[in-house]
Amino acid sequence: MAIPSEDSAMPITPEQQAQIDEQRADPRPTLRAVSEGMERHLYRAHEVLDHGLVRVIDYMGDDAAITQAARVSYGRGTKSVSNDEGLIRYLMRHWHSTPFEMCEVKFHVKLPVFVARQWIRHRTANVNEYSARYSILDREFYIPAPEHLAAQSTVNNQGRGQVLEGDEAARVLDLLREDAMRSYDHYEQMLSQEGQQGLARELARMNLPANIYTQWYWKVDLHNLFHFLRLRADAHAQYEIRAYAETMCGIVRDWVPFAYAAFEDYRLGGVQLSAKGVEALKRRLSGEVVTQENSGMSKGEWREFEAVWD
Repeated sequence: MAIPSEDSAMPITPEQQAQIDEQRADPRPTLRAVSEGMERHLYRAHEVLDHGLVRVIDYMGDDAAITQAARVSYGRGTKSVSNDEGLIRYLMRHWHSTPFEMCEVKFHVKLPVFVARQWIRHRTANVNEYSARYSILDREFYIPAPEHLAAQSTVNNQGRGQVLEGDEAARVLDLLREDAMRSYDHYEQMLSQEGQQGLARELARMNLPANIYTQWYWKVDLHNLFHFLRLRADAHAQYEIRAYAETMCGIVRDWVPFAYAAFEDYRLGGVQLSAKGVEALKRRLSGEVVTQENSGMSKGEWREFEAVWD
């Protein structure tokens, strides 16, 4: 059986691209606040992985919407903050999350099922997924690029270790492709064909592997989007979901540049210490030799502490 390569399909079809072009060619005047940075992303498909994509379907608000909401809720107390950027940084620094909830965005995401099951753990969004009960899924599967094909880590039970090479990499890739294509062949055969009654779509889908692609609309406010990005754009996140998060970071940076800069500074690039961690840092700065044994921290917390400060 001939097995198509992982590059045999594009993330979007010519029909979908035509629809995107049509949407972008029909601008309409509005009185609502717009973000020029986000307008450049609206409807465009950003390719992720081999067949995935992220595109913005709609959004509400901008940096000004955050500060406007903060000044309503805090009233005269914000007059000491001289500008919008400073106020946004103050809000982010002190974990005042409500003003960030005034901005929302709706994404169209095409992603492998196993990534979707990890993603759906973030339960603070509105989701509507493509239904395989009513429609037939496309023959599209995620096959890792060679540099992302790795063995199980020996020190992290939920991470990757050494990258596979040579014959072992080829063996695993062949198995991934063959299993995916065989499962889809059987999926098609179980559906109604050549006069056979066939199996209902909602049952036939059970045979499909977790690397098949699904699609959904995912709507979330900026506060909860930042929480998602803080976890999933982190270097320790699984590569596949991190690829989506990093693409979304680029979109959010253009949408709300002041808010994203504060997020990048205080969340992505920041470190949160426990009371024991703060005390250990003070002791070190005073010249004292602090070890894991006399710090009061667990081995795990101490490793994280050392990774930042040593």
